[in-house]
Amino acid sequence: MTTSNDNAPRGPLSELKVLDFSTLLPGPFATQMLADLGADVIRIESPTRPDPIRRMPPSVHGQSGVHAWLNRNKRSLAMDLKHPDSVDVVHRLVGAYDVVVEQFRPGVMARLGLGYEQLREINPALIYCSITGFGQSGPWRDRAGHDINYMALSGVASYVSEHQPTPLGVQVADIGGGSLHAVVAILAALAHRGRTGEGQYLDVSMTDAAFSLNAMAGAAYLCGCAPPSCGTGRLNGGSFYGYYRTADGRFFSVGSLEPQFFGAFSTAMGHPEWIDLLGQGTMQATEQLKSSIAAAFACQSFDHWCAVFANVDCCVEPVLTIEEAAHHPQLEARAMLVDVPTEAGPAYRQAAHPVQFSTTKPVYRHAGVTLGADSEAVLAQSGYTDGEIAALFAEGAVSGTRTPAATAVAQR
Repeated sequence: MTTSNDNAPRGPLSELKVLDFSTLLPGPFATQMLADLGADVIRIESPTRPDPIRRMPPSVHGQSGVHAWLNRNKRSLAMDLKHPDSVDVVHRLVGAYDVVVEQFRPGVMARLGLGYEQLREINPALIYCSITGFGQSGPWRDRAGHDINYMALSGVASYVSEHQPTPLGVQVADIGGGSLHAVVAILAALAHRGRTGEGQYLDVSMTDAAFSLNAMAGAAYLCGCAPPSCGTGRLNGGSFYGYYRTADGRFFSVGSLEPQFFGAFSTAMGHPEWIDLLGQGTMQATEQLKSSIAAAFACQSFDHWCAVFANVDCCVEPVLTIEEAAHHPQLEARAMLVDVPTEAGPAYRQAAHPVQFSTTKPVYRHAGVTLGADSEAVLAQSGYTDGEIAALFAEGAVSGTRTPAATAVAQR
């Protein structure tokens, strides 16, 4: 696939080449971060069992808007990995690539002839990252799971809500655990390889990564304190820190933990007596304070409280919808929305890469493409002749969009 931005600067990872065998969210989010920073990421997908994200609504410009975001700046190679010729293609590709990212259950890639030990024979400098729910070892290595399960088993879900565990709208274990830790691990392995020339295997467990996110409560418990539970911690219901409903059913977040912020908050709410109540430090006083704050917020509308706190610096902010957040002046000033070109022509509006670079800025070359849009180009760039490419398509090892010239070669 070619877009008008393909010749634009590629970013700080412009020399990095990645083969991405992952699906759904954790792996694709990780490789999107790499692609935004210039890496050449080839997404390898089965034509008969494509990534389910491709079917996730809503459909915009003929394809899933979620897929278009998670797979921007990546090329697509459609291959049946169970076909022996496809394995040969990967073996040929991997010699020129730096990183493999995969998300199958333990052992699947090895059975296909694409495991780390098999590919390192071809490229000893290869960095191979496996993202799974429970890791490559342990009694639950083969167990199925989703974000909510990893949050549960890691202890994180036990104290995220005052009353009972609540599913979050953002996949913390998938992204905060799997995706971000995978990116950190890949970049660390690249730094090691730069010093030594050695590749290595990276075993990323989303449960392990979620467990490591217990930075405050977990650290306290491991030092001998009682385990936290719902409603007992300072940040999960054991203090006034929390969300409060307004008269019209919206919510405000209150995080005024420091004395100077709580003083400003109490004054803005018209209740300076809350300062003395907070100072009592008893459970009864805390419950009374929470009830009083809740009653005060419930007396006025969301818009009223937005006006009250617009210029008060006290760690109190409205709970915005995605639509409101996208148009918030802070996010607009940070250029957190970008228009990304598509195959169909009209651009997608997407969230930008979240880090501001002073020099090597991210480039948004194109949104996620149709399955196999780049199959022919990837093979040609890897040294396959027109006849060899035609044979791979004819045998069903590879599929996707073909140029008229290539189709004519196949028909001769």
